[in-house]
Amino acid sequence: MPTSRPNSAYLAIGLYAVVLSVCVYFEFPWLALLPLAALFAWMAFARLHALILVLVAAVPLSINLEELELGGLGVYLPTEPLLAGLLVLFLFRSVRGWPVDARLLGHPFAWWIGLSILWLFLTTLVSSFPLVSFKFMVARLWFVVGFFFILGHFFLHLPKLRHQYVLAYVMPLCAVVIYTLVRHAEFGFEKDAGHWVMKPFYKDHTSYGAALAMVIPPMLALLTWKRFSAFIKALLILALGTLVVGIVFSYTRAAWVSLAAAGVLWGLMKLGFRLRTLLTIGVLLIGFVWIAQDSLLIQLQRNDQDSSDDLTEHVESISNVSSDASNLERLNRWNAALAMFRERPLTGWGGGTYQFIYAPFQRAEDRTIISTNNADGGNAHSEYLGPLAEQGVLGLGFVIGMLGFCLHLGFRVQRRMQDNDERALAMGIFLGLMTYFIHGVLNNYLDTDKASALFWGFFALLVVWDLQSGQEKLEPAAT
Repeated sequence: MPTSRPNSAYLAIGLYAVVLSVCVYFEFPWLALLPLAALFAWMAFARLHALILVLVAAVPLSINLEELELGGLGVYLPTEPLLAGLLVLFLFRSVRGWPVDARLLGHPFAWWIGLSILWLFLTTLVSSFPLVSFKFMVARLWFVVGFFFILGHFFLHLPKLRHQYVLAYVMPLCAVVIYTLVRHAEFGFEKDAGHWVMKPFYKDHTSYGAALAMVIPPMLALLTWKRFSAFIKALLILALGTLVVGIVFSYTRAAWVSLAAAGVLWGLMKLGFRLRTLLTIGVLLIGFVWIAQDSLLIQLQRNDQDSSDDLTEHVESISNVSSDASNLERLNRWNAALAMFRERPLTGWGGGTYQFIYAPFQRAEDRTIISTNNADGGNAHSEYLGPLAEQGVLGLGFVIGMLGFCLHLGFRVQRRMQDNDERALAMGIFLGLMTYFIHGVLNNYLDTDKASALFWGFFALLVVWDLQSGQEKLEPAAT
């Protein structure tokens, strides 16, 4: 005899179909997303770790509504609505007690993040565009909560999630790479087409290249894992090959430089160089560049090789500051950022406001053929000078502090960790994060989910390994 439960289900489905048909008739199809929203809501309370992996996997495939010209909203779907929901859940749990593992909340880097967000809030209060800065701050908050605190909590309690997180991002990214390469092939793999064929998933080739550079070192590390079967390693090799082909045809010079620099850093670490030694060498090199900047600039200006479809010539154009429009425009943006900082050195102009403010600060001699006075020309093209202009000297200080934490944690976990597979992945994560800090000299993408999912997630992994390796070091001593 049939129960009432199937009948109730059929009734609910029928009512939903009727309501959906009416909504489609009146051109309001969004109700079709209601079952998906209900599924996500259930996962948020019953299977939060699975929802986090779904969220990470959705990041490479997310689409900005601005790309679709839907109301001019700069929102990434489906990731940012999910992140907003996780932020509300995090705040709700905070009222009832610790929202995540207390060890994670007590780590010095977590405190550093908290202070940076507090300063971002204070600069929002005096921002030249308060609504813009408020949205910027809220977006930063949900990126940090979702990809650092909540993800870090599960990294502590579910070790398998650590490599699953990397693969959850990489596999959809490989799909995006294949899509991009197919589109690019239609244009003969020309450099100019390579700037936009990854749309609508990535806004341009530089953000696309930055993401590829960040995940290549962890994927190389996973290939060394002994616990994987031959079949899994074959899939990893196929995925890694796809990523490498993608980054080559992205024509993203900054991504190439960041990977090369990460390779040099890996070599120096393998040779036994300590962090203190490398920092000393770095300071000396910066001092030399500062003293010899006039001579070096003259040498750079002799390079007139513009960016090109030829990969060799494209590499040579990296140091062209005499005629390459892309390089010259970066100098223009950087000089404008410095001029903005000089006018408001303490609090800056407010988070996210650079593109609305910088136009009057451009000098006539710095402008290029691609310069613009509109607010559609992008940001400061620097993860260091952007915060300097928008949040003052402390904004830059917090970024440099995060770089310091990255180096400190990366070297320390390599010294402390005992599990070979985990140590190899930790090295890959550290080098992947360093590619972003190096790339950040020339571009900045932490206002997007594409980079934030990796940046904050990689930091969460390093912090978790630091906590774990510290415990491992204490246990033998206690014994």
